[in-house]
Amino acid sequence: MQPQDIILLILAYFGVLILISYITGKSANNNTFFKADNSSPWYLVAFGMIGASLSGVTFISVPGWVESQQMGYMQMVFGYVLGYAVIGLVLLPLYYKLNLTSIYAYLEDRFGRNSYKTGASFFLLSRTIGAAFRLFLVANVLQLILFDAYGIPFWVTVTITILLIWLYTFKGGIKTIVWTDTLQTLFMLIAVGVCIMMIKDAMQIDNLFSYIADNKLSKTFFFDDVKAGSYFWKRFFAGAFIAIVMTGLDQDMMQKNLTCRNLKDAQKNMFWFTIVLVIVNFFFLALGVLLTDYATANGIDAHKDSLFPTIAMSGELGIATSLFFLLGLIAAAYSSADSALTSLTTSFSIDILEIDKKEDEQEKIAIRKKIHVLFSFILIATILFFKYVIADDSVISNIFKAAGYTYGPLLGLYAFGLFTKLNVKDKLVPIICIISPFLAFGINYVTNTLWSFDFEFFVLILNGAITFLGLLTIKTNKNA
Repeated sequence: MQPQDIILLILAYFGVLILISYITGKSANNNTFFKADNSSPWYLVAFGMIGASLSGVTFISVPGWVESQQMGYMQMVFGYVLGYAVIGLVLLPLYYKLNLTSIYAYLEDRFGRNSYKTGASFFLLSRTIGAAFRLFLVANVLQLILFDAYGIPFWVTVTITILLIWLYTFKGGIKTIVWTDTLQTLFMLIAVGVCIMMIKDAMQIDNLFSYIADNKLSKTFFFDDVKAGSYFWKRFFAGAFIAIVMTGLDQDMMQKNLTCRNLKDAQKNMFWFTIVLVIVNFFFLALGVLLTDYATANGIDAHKDSLFPTIAMSGELGIATSLFFLLGLIAAAYSSADSALTSLTTSFSIDILEIDKKEDEQEKIAIRKKIHVLFSFILIATILFFKYVIADDSVISNIFKAAGYTYGPLLGLYAFGLFTKLNVKDKLVPIICIISPFLAFGINYVTNTLWSFDFEFFVLILNGAITFLGLLTIKTNKNA
């Protein structure tokens, strides 16, 4: 594709999103921005959450991971199923019972104000890092296939990327995103299907499922080496807890669920979302097998995050592959990033500034708009920082590693609150939550160095356990 063709595609795509924003943002207020007036159909939320969960990172990194990890990522995906069951049966009933806008308000009710602020702060840190990782990847691809041709520097690419998100989310917020995510998820799934079929035809594969099943890269379960990061039970339970923290304890993902009409609809959303997510991840890995074999057969020197973009945009598989790859990449990236920006705005506005306690509606809207702009600039700055720190590794691996350290304290806080009746010295909670990630990092470093035992993504559970034990040391005699 020529650069001008890519520009036209991007303009047309965002024209549709802005039109949706205009329609859904009419007469919007803060309740519309934060909770979509509690009017979202559950099936739209479920379908849209697929794209938000997968993101541009899954679109690029999961297929590129197959070369070195085979299909071992499915071990984590199976763990997700357990995690989503906990969300649907334990967390969603709690959130609906308390009628929450921000899910971290539970921590104030359970432990106190310091715990509440600590939980919200860790979410803000976690989601900023996660969203920046995802947008960093997409900005790099857009830089390679489009902006380099015009001599446009990377910082301009990043700024344009964030500006486009801001344009269609600044008014309608989560109500707009429920609808735009549905459209973007559809584009992403179509893109994956088209790319799979194009490579299948190019490699003259008669039976796709037999080809994948018999391929040496299709190995899924790893039980041999308990020390290895790919060991099944590490990946499985890491997947379960990653699902709990990155969905169930994440304002971004739960904000969509809380826009459903009632608890029953939200639970139906989680059930169908789980089934579809497992299937979609399998097809991403199958695509990775095909891409790796195609690259080997055609002498293409591309690996990890560069594998899919290099093959798709080469033109060898036809203009349709390039077109749908780009469309799918943009859709996958923005379906995750737009809700991240909205949830960061929500959490900071409600949890930190507590604007819901102000009486003047116009003042609340003005503050919320300023915070929306603020986090746009924060994401730009964070992505530019990553440009010089994370440049040669698989992005999805870094996201899960970061999640292990930043979401771990949240996991410990909620586990302690839900599964014990103990109370804690609220003023000491921030100290415990700050110390825990450093202890987890130190333990993982020592076990890896001395005994070659890598906690890998399982470090999330280690971090949560350290937080839980730390909370036990500051318990009070007063029961919850």
